[in-house]
Amino acid sequence: MKTLLRCLVGLVALAVPLHAGEQETAAPTARLVFAGDIMLDDTPGKEVAKGVDPFADFVQTLTDADFTIGNLECVIASGGQRVEKPYNFRADPRLTIPLLLRYFDAVSVANNHSGDFGPEALVEQCELLEKARLRYFGGGRNLADAHRPLVIEPHGIRIAILGYNEFKPRSFEAGPTRAGVAWSVDEQVVADIKLARTQYNADLVIPLMHWGYEEEPEPNDRQRQFSRAMIDAGADAVVGGHPHITQGAEYYRGHLIVYSLGNFVFDGFDDGPCRIGWLLRLTLNKQGLVAWDTRVARADDRGIPHPLPGAKSPRGRAGDPTIEMRAAD
Repeated sequence: MKTLLRCLVGLVALAVPLHAGEQETAAPTARLVFAGDIMLDDTPGKEVAKGVDPFADFVQTLTDADFTIGNLECVIASGGQRVEKPYNFRADPRLTIPLLLRYFDAVSVANNHSGDFGPEALVEQCELLEKARLRYFGGGRNLADAHRPLVIEPHGIRIAILGYNEFKPRSFEAGPTRAGVAWSVDEQVVADIKLARTQYNADLVIPLMHWGYEEEPEPNDRQRQFSRAMIDAGADAVVGGHPHITQGAEYYRGHLIVYSLGNFVFDGFDDGPCRIGWLLRLTLNKQGLVAWDTRVARADDRGIPHPLPGAKSPRGRAGDPTIEMRAAD
């Protein structure tokens, strides 16, 4: 389904002339799209059961990309036992997997809700996603699976994407023989980044982090310091989520850091910053970042996102140290 949608978008693109200075023989580039937290239980789940498509207003952004990734902030399963914690999210496989397949090529499961119904539900999710051929990373049946990168190769550019969680409960961490998520342990993350190049022959490495304090508009010291450490270890960009709010972007040594994309599909928040999220679009070549921008999504009372006309969000280009705040084209 997603391939068909891309073809339709591509037919429109064929009619658009090259911008001044662009050459048909330019080095190949790939566009990746990252979406923030996607929670398909509670009110969004009820809306999906009614036939509502929560992604409908962003069809072109999600499908006009070589690869689209979202943070799956729930476990997709029918079994398992509820873990004692404030919020537990479990989505209906029959409804949510076909929906995700329309728009996403992969999902991160490195977050604080993948273990909401125990390791049995997480294993069930692994089986369901594998059967549907929807790729996932940042978690799995054991520690090795959880730390294995998602490797993609759009237009010959080999990209390794890693996923890590830093938000409690730590009991959701994968073990040698226990299903769980990849926990963000500094030495392990640095080792994984280096292995992505040496063992998986990646041209580019992008960690996707689940971190930070909820509802805080600025990244904390940990986020800032560890972003730099990951780039020093070889990461080409760092993308984050979890705080339920966007947290800005900056460059370090010419590499992009987007601290939090905020919510994409999520209910339960009053009108305000926690209803705002970004879709991040990265244009990459084998050397790294070429250009990037963001599109603003605002969730309604049901947790369903819609574009926010005129809203400004960050964008930039390689070699330019400034970050512009502009409305989407």
